[in-house]
Amino acid sequence: MEFNLSGLGKRQKALMEKDVKVLVLGAGPAGMTAALYAARAELEPIVLTGMQLGGQAAITHTIENYPGFPEGVGGSEIGDLFQKQAERFGAKFEYGSVTEVDLTKRPFKITADNATVYFAHTLIISTGADSIHLQVPGEAELTGKGVSYCATCDGWFFKNKKVIVVGGGDSALEEAIFLTRFASSVTIIHRRDALRAGAILQNRAKENPKINFVWNTVVTQIVGEEKVSAVKTRNVLTGETGQIDTDGVFIFIGHTPNSSLFKGQLTLDTNGFIVVDRQMQTNIAGVFAAGEVADPHFRQVITSAGMGASAAIQATRFLEANN
Repeated sequence: MEFNLSGLGKRQKALMEKDVKVLVLGAGPAGMTAALYAARAELEPIVLTGMQLGGQAAITHTIENYPGFPEGVGGSEIGDLFQKQAERFGAKFEYGSVTEVDLTKRPFKITADNATVYFAHTLIISTGADSIHLQVPGEAELTGKGVSYCATCDGWFFKNKKVIVVGGGDSALEEAIFLTRFASSVTIIHRRDALRAGAILQNRAKENPKINFVWNTVVTQIVGEEKVSAVKTRNVLTGETGQIDTDGVFIFIGHTPNSSLFKGQLTLDTNGFIVVDRQMQTNIAGVFAAGEVADPHFRQVITSAGMGASAAIQATRFLEANN
């Protein structure tokens, strides 16, 4: 069904209404796995992809801990495989981002920026999480001019240059190791004296001759005019300040869940993650959440995929019981 909204003499864009049994928000591992399971149940799911097909996994150079890929697999490659498998069973992917949600009654009303209003009988939210910023002077001004949150995207631009990686978890070390393909040196700055990354990644990073570490230190400013030239630092134990010359700063200090659209309708924890039970059910019947938007603990491709499968199975059972 199509209808036009017009007023005050201004012709506005036609909106399409779609009735959907299962609407999946987000096309990361959780969303695409949910789509696969819902499609195999012949529920004709629609996946509203958002801005980034494949989620955070798509910008990871190599994923080595997903079963079935003993030699590892590229993040974008595994995303393509997820999508093809879901589409094979009838899932449809539509490009667009949600602008408004109304979860007060079923079917749930979801408005998107692709000129479509979706009326969903069940909803699976897998909107993922975004990179956390340092919130220091120079970061915003120099983003895209030496400041990056994706080594896979931007590493090539730093051939034979010095770069800094901020963080101490798996993502920070994975991307630091990847950056050694291009950079002449990689300095990892971590606010503690011990890394949070897994043991294998720690060993690889420490054994790599291009990687060095600055411990118990935070970045207080990113310096540069047209491009990054240095960072200012502070030792958290001694208070000593300093400056490190660099050509680039890659920031991997965690992620914040993309849940703001659901505030006031769904129960969120103190950090903004959607609260779900063991069946991925939110506080509203028929609304499920999966992946990093509902996972403050693990944040792995495999756990996101498992949550997506669980959400779709429960959505199927919900529809069987309520339609």
